[in-house]
Amino acid sequence: MSSPLRLEELIENIPLEDAVESKFLLASLRPSEIAHALESTRPTTRRVIWQLLDEEDRNQTLQYMSDEVRAEFLEAMDTAQLVAAADELNTDDFADILQQLPKTISEQVLASLDSRDRARVEAVLSFPEDSAGGLMDTDTITVRPRHTLVLVLRYLRLRKELPPGTDALIVVNSEDQYLGMLPLAKVLTSDPSVTVREIMDSDVPAMHVDQPDTEIARMFSDRDLISAAVVDDGGHLLGRITIDDVVDVIIEDAEEAVLGPAGLDVDEDTFAPVRRTVGRRATWLGINLLTAFAAAAVINVFEETIVKVVALAVLMPIVASMGGIAGTQTLTLVIRGQALGQLNRRNILWMLNREFLIAALNGLLWATLVAITAAILFDDRLLGWVIATAMMITILVAAIAGSLLPGLLRSLGIDPAIAGGVVLTTITDVVGFFVFLGLASLVYA
Repeated sequence: MSSPLRLEELIENIPLEDAVESKFLLASLRPSEIAHALESTRPTTRRVIWQLLDEEDRNQTLQYMSDEVRAEFLEAMDTAQLVAAADELNTDDFADILQQLPKTISEQVLASLDSRDRARVEAVLSFPEDSAGGLMDTDTITVRPRHTLVLVLRYLRLRKELPPGTDALIVVNSEDQYLGMLPLAKVLTSDPSVTVREIMDSDVPAMHVDQPDTEIARMFSDRDLISAAVVDDGGHLLGRITIDDVVDVIIEDAEEAVLGPAGLDVDEDTFAPVRRTVGRRATWLGINLLTAFAAAAVINVFEETIVKVVALAVLMPIVASMGGIAGTQTLTLVIRGQALGQLNRRNILWMLNREFLIAALNGLLWATLVAITAAILFDDRLLGWVIATAMMITILVAAIAGSLLPGLLRSLGIDPAIAGGVVLTTITDVVGFFVFLGLASLVYA
């Protein structure tokens, strides 16, 4: 019953003025499920669903939408509605929403918040979105090491409510410097007379405010963390990161790895209007067209050779394709190693040597097989020698390019997961065609 398709069917078949059943269905869904339903339906149906939601559900649903779908609804919200959303959402989630708004509107919303909420949101907005500071929630509960559990429990009862995702209290000194974490499980099961210092976990690491989100995700995974403190250069507590934020980072990175090489944005709306989508895809197709022209230009240089030996036109794609596959294998492995923090300047040369040796052995195997096949099919031993040599050189160049491209692109501020495939394909095509046709020109001159 919570399927987006079933929800769409209900919305389309039940008139808006008689939408009791639809409202009942929506009331039974969690905000994340409603967001999924909105993203899984056409724009016209989305607007109907949105009108059926009450204000609280709308505000909660906003945090689970992709940026592009959320922008569709933010455009129709006034300042008062956005301020109301601030009361419903965590600081980091509301900061994400503000970043999507025009500057004038975001400034109006900030000015409408009370001083406490405004300071929290501005603190998050002052850091890059993909850093610990951009992920953190400033709503924290802190305790001092000298406090007894009796005092801690009394303090928690007075609060009556804990921030979402709280699994531990953060221990700080009198200067608000981070000392460790106090799991709620220990608070509930330990002798109330003991002090925080006696049972706190002082070995739980804090995240530096400038730490990249990929490193944070890796640390959460390595240490099985549910939450972590965020500190500045002096170790002063600024906020905390919870596992739900880290899961979002992991999902976004995974989607980027799949969509990036195709030139698609992580937040792209599946049901976006044709006019908006055409422009985005046209840009990427244009880039690929330029790389195709580069390869075609190389082929054109050797037009006379191809006319003399027609078999070259048949075999050309094999050389480029084998180089492309070999390079992609290396490129993917290196990008993964960088993402996991396994590759650095100390071992990249070792990786390069390893990939070069693997490429040499694989190149020798398949170049020999293709050479024999070509020589038999076209009754031309020289042709077999030419394609074998070209394939070996192309595969070796592809391995080197695949090893070094990610680091080079990162140094230029370009995401290798997105641009690496296009650049590598251009290199393997140009090198493959040039070497193969160049050798053939010398042999058949």
